[in-house]
Amino acid sequence: MMDVARLAGVSHQTVSRVINRPESVRPATLAKVRAAIDQLGYRPNLNARALVTDSTRMIGVVTTGSHFQGPASTTAAIEVAARQAGYATLVTALKRESDDAEKEIRDVFDFLIERGVDGIIAVAPQTWIATSAERVTRTVPLVVVADGLAPSERIHVVSVDQELGARMAVGHLLGLGRKHIAHLAGPPDWYDALARARGWRSALEDAGQEAPAMLTGDWSAERGYEVGTEMVARGLPDAVFCANDLMALGMLAALRDQGVRVPEDVAVVGFDDTAGTAFFCPPLTTVRQPFDELGVLCMEVLLRAIDGEAGTTHSISPTLRVRRSSC
Repeated sequence: MMDVARLAGVSHQTVSRVINRPESVRPATLAKVRAAIDQLGYRPNLNARALVTDSTRMIGVVTTGSHFQGPASTTAAIEVAARQAGYATLVTALKRESDDAEKEIRDVFDFLIERGVDGIIAVAPQTWIATSAERVTRTVPLVVVADGLAPSERIHVVSVDQELGARMAVGHLLGLGRKHIAHLAGPPDWYDALARARGWRSALEDAGQEAPAMLTGDWSAERGYEVGTEMVARGLPDAVFCANDLMALGMLAALRDQGVRVPEDVAVVGFDDTAGTAFFCPPLTTVRQPFDELGVLCMEVLLRAIDGEAGTTHSISPTLRVRRSSC
């Protein structure tokens, strides 16, 4: 910083203001100092700044299921939003299977806290992650992305309204005159799967329709194909609401291979609006999750938590994308 000050012919305090509060510096001085910074290749020492400010400007992101659309897209959106807010992210992923889940989540939190993160965002679609996180975090603010988790004094909850999205999907099918609407659900230990199943059931009940037995999936296209094949053998419903787009993709393939017409014989709706769903055969009607908006909201809530705000809950709404698989 002293080198920059000498080259620009200003005080080191002025260089500090250019870096931290550029709006307080006259334009001509600002341009002169920035030119000196560029010429010398100067970069602030973040470690030194952290010692002075007691802030590393770094947040931790804990994620699982990174091979699935929802958690991966949410994590990417958080990284972008953090960078725009002037924070770096330290991302760590949990194992897909663990013999001691509580120990693993505790170790992950310790790993992040020891590196001085200012706060943590847990993309926690599975129920055991969120409940374990509540027991082990005591040091830094925590935001959990999990629809259906209750906030606490130390935990802020952010989500896309999964139940609303399911109600949109089922309401769309009911509006088309479909009455027997099956649901291929996600794994029962995922918050999103549970919320989407609640939305499917409540939408049918509100319309005076009896909910059929729920079909359990695992988010994979293979499971969608398997269930679709079984469905043809035992009798087709009017429509199928799949809890994600990959299972819907498998469902469409199975129905096509069995000579079933979509949507004439069976309407199919997915969830997520995964890239490429507009090019499925037929193009897939699906519920779109606003992942970019979700990432921004996570950072806004975390920054307020860092400033001392007590636990809160925030939810944003999805939208329905209607395509040829339903009508």
